[in-house]
Amino acid sequence: MSAATLLSETPATADALPDLSPEEILRYSRHVIIPDVGLSGQKKLKAARVLLIGAGGLGSPLGLYLAAAGVGHIGLVDFDVVDVTNLQRQLLHGTKDVGRKKLDSARDRILDVNPNVELTTYETALTSENALEIISGYDLVIDGTDNFPTRYLVNDACVLLGKPNVYGSIYRFEGQASVFSTENGPCYRCLYPSPPPPGLVPSCAEGGVLGVLPGLVGTIQATEAIKLILGIGEPLIGRLLLVDALDAKFRTVKLRKNPECPSCGTREITTLIDYQEFCGVPQAAAATAREGELPEILPRELAERLKLGTVDLIDVREPHEWEIARIDGARLIPLATVADRLHELDRTRDIVLQCKGGVRSAKALRTLQAAGFTRVLNLVGGITRYSDDVDPTIPKY
Repeated sequence: MSAATLLSETPATADALPDLSPEEILRYSRHVIIPDVGLSGQKKLKAARVLLIGAGGLGSPLGLYLAAAGVGHIGLVDFDVVDVTNLQRQLLHGTKDVGRKKLDSARDRILDVNPNVELTTYETALTSENALEIISGYDLVIDGTDNFPTRYLVNDACVLLGKPNVYGSIYRFEGQASVFSTENGPCYRCLYPSPPPPGLVPSCAEGGVLGVLPGLVGTIQATEAIKLILGIGEPLIGRLLLVDALDAKFRTVKLRKNPECPSCGTREITTLIDYQEFCGVPQAAAATAREGELPEILPRELAERLKLGTVDLIDVREPHEWEIARIDGARLIPLATVADRLHELDRTRDIVLQCKGGVRSAKALRTLQAAGFTRVLNLVGGITRYSDDVDPTIPKY
């Protein structure tokens, strides 16, 4: 499907396009000499208004490359602050920016790349209350988020407003990219009619991500956005690009517009809904709260009892996490193996279960309780809080 007529709001005539200064012509000269871009194409880029949702892993290459390409107006939605763990992949931010708002460091970096860009920032979470108002002022949206509620929200808002949605996602060594919500193409709901159960798909913080992968996928998203603006090439409409960085493989899967899709098919969705509820977030939070009712022990108390030898500490993380950091005196029994290794545990002693943050160990505790263990405790905050409260020499990850 050609991109030629997708961005109907982009000025179509030469007279309506903004002029380029001599400095801009020189800056973008490597674009201008490409026949498929030319002077008129560069003017289209200057006239374009692109909204980026997220200033993180995907948002970093998007912001940098769209600014460098000469996109005239970039909107950026984010409300997070820079954490040291972001620096492995989020190249909009540097070491000096740790603790700063991501929007502030992103603004500095983007305008350093290209001071000609007009940048509008939105320090807020994108919600059902503000999405339509924010998105309506842009030609296209690029989704750089990492959670399902926002992905469904962006999708439905784009469909309602008739805005193309350039999608991308990443996990460990794998990524996806596509273009959704165009007039004749499928939308995100056509690919994923319903969200996965909460907690089934780990976040990058839980599962990890190869640092260069968001650069790879984000650059693909930027490429798709530029093609849409220029009206050239074959965008990823009706196709899902699958990226396997570990094996250096790319493949595409054909997607069809679902006539029964409540968003882009039957158009049953006429207003934005509660996407947290739709994705089961409140239910997951309630389940987490119930986990908090389990018998618990604080890190400092655990440290004292380990000194006295009155407790057995079981670490239910994975072996590769055990290699990163461990609490002295702990024994490794990964969560997936707990049910098969109950015979290794002493029912006559107090048993403390521990993981990175306390979620997996709570699941293990439920397993032990179901098997009749009564002297079991969950370490509040896991090894991360133990490092904060007791032993800062234990690495955090």
